[in-house]
Amino acid sequence: MFFRKKNPPPPPPPPPEPAPSDGNSSQFWSGDTNVDRRRFEALLSSNQELSQTLDLDILLPQIVDISVKNTGAERGFLILRDEKGDLVVRVARQRGAKPVQGEVRFARTVVRRVLETREPVRATVNSDSEALDLGTSVFDLKLRAVMSVPLVERDAEGKEKVDGVLYVDSKAATREFKPEDLTLFNALSQNISVALARARDHQSQLEKARQDEEMRVASEIQKGLMPTIPEDLPDYDVFGWYRPAERTTGDFYEVVLTKQGRLGVALGDATGHGIGPALITATAQAQLRAYMRMMADPGQVVTLVNQDLAPRMDDSLFLTLFLAMFGPDGSLSTVNAGQTPPMLWRASTRTIETLRADGPALGMMDDFEYVTGRQIQLDPGDVLLVVTDGFVEARSQKDSNELFREEGVRKVLETEAAKGASSRVITEALVHAALEFAGGRREDDMTVVTVRRRV
Repeated sequence: MFFRKKNPPPPPPPPPEPAPSDGNSSQFWSGDTNVDRRRFEALLSSNQELSQTLDLDILLPQIVDISVKNTGAERGFLILRDEKGDLVVRVARQRGAKPVQGEVRFARTVVRRVLETREPVRATVNSDSEALDLGTSVFDLKLRAVMSVPLVERDAEGKEKVDGVLYVDSKAATREFKPEDLTLFNALSQNISVALARARDHQSQLEKARQDEEMRVASEIQKGLMPTIPEDLPDYDVFGWYRPAERTTGDFYEVVLTKQGRLGVALGDATGHGIGPALITATAQAQLRAYMRMMADPGQVVTLVNQDLAPRMDDSLFLTLFLAMFGPDGSLSTVNAGQTPPMLWRASTRTIETLRADGPALGMMDDFEYVTGRQIQLDPGDVLLVVTDGFVEARSQKDSNELFREEGVRKVLETEAAKGASSRVITEALVHAALEFAGGRREDDMTVVTVRRRV
């Protein structure tokens, strides 16, 4: 019987050829199979550890612990720049995966050099003079070895940015960081940068989801605050409509039947979008609803609301407001606090009057006394139309410089009111015309209230 001699296993592939040294670090592959295997296993192990969580509270200490373990250092820091550009230690750990005890100090000179040059730095201290060259902290702490590497991230456009560094040091005279230690540390930092970017992106997505949910809840609350207008009002036909530009709105309208048998109608517009203006409108609505039920003078009502709101509002915020009180006999008293001038269509003459402002927007002057404007008498068929600036400032889809303006609102009112259309039909015609003009886009909140005296 013949036996075939087994061939010996092939030798392991040679490591990649080293590239030119950068002066601060050597190439990752040393040419020593055992050393290279240990480095590869260290990188693989760290990558597996870093991929197990997206929670920054867990990941950041883990990053520093991995750095200390793989470099054989005594201490490790994750150091980031704050909004002012100052260095802030986000995590400080020591050997054994423990927090650093006592005052947290490090070689700031080394860290700044890494941030400025975006290059890794290794320093060995052999004398007091060398320690002082690296900073008083190095001298005072009696540090003997220091390393720091940049954390390089790429933005959405692919540009590199460095907002922080990893830093390790040691007091032990026997622990001198070698070039190959810096090479491994720098390679680790690349894995760490990827893990950090992934965790930040995850955190950003969670925060966006949380904000979206908050906005959804706020939007639902706002919808619930908008009044349900009775369809069987004996003297007036009233209809209101609103659409936010975003999830929440700074616009609102309110319709209230007063104890004196009058009909109160208000329309307001807080500057801006989002939660802040939404809170202002909710507060204003609640106050208006209470005051309008008890008081017949619009000027007094708006003055009281302003006195309460203005001191609480930021200087950059204000609220435009129009308030009207309708009597059963057709009498109308109004206050316009900076709102887009309402339009009054007269059935007898088929002309339109505008009700100009009687005072500044709420929040601009804390102690301003609003005075009710002139008394107006409405005849059967007369129509009052009140809109926020989302209508007049609607932008044409054909020409971005062209706006819907008051002329666009006026044209719809003239056409529909002359037909004897109901408040609902007039409102819907205006909404259709403005949105068709803008190609369906809403750059601002849009709100309208139409009141027609019944014939």
